[in-house]
Amino acid sequence: MILGIRLYPDPVLAEICTPVTGDVTGLARDMLDTMYAAPGRGLAGPQIGVTERIFVMDATWKEGLPDPRVFVNPVITGTEGEQINEEGCLSIPDTPRRVLRPRRVVLEFDGPGGIRREEAFEGFAAACVAHEMDHLDGILILDHPEAPE
Repeated sequence: MILGIRLYPDPVLAEICTPVTGDVTGLARDMLDTMYAAPGRGLAGPQIGVTERIFVMDATWKEGLPDPRVFVNPVITGTEGEQINEEGCLSIPDTPRRVLRPRRVVLEFDGPGGIRREEAFEGFAAACVAHEMDHLDGILILDHPEAPE
């Protein structure tokens, strides 16, 4: 099911999310459907009005390499390097912003079946993870200073 995306300045976008405690299988499926329909590469709970720590991501589907991912109760446990990308946001349409992000991000999260795991992401995928993690902490791309060219 396609869900409605909350748009800036909706106050839910500024909320800090709480841990997920129940089954989010259906919600995750709906979030992926919504992300692809938007069409985006990531979508976090607050963007659909859910203030729980969940986001979905597929950093490569637009290049023909679909890799749908669901991250529940994620925590960044490490970062390395820097990169600057022009980022868009489904909640702030037509407002790209150059944002400084880590080049590499290590993320701990609950995966399928509630199994806790850790995984590293690099390059564009790392920027996507950092962007969605910001949403879970009530931070938008507009809250970042514009990065230099």
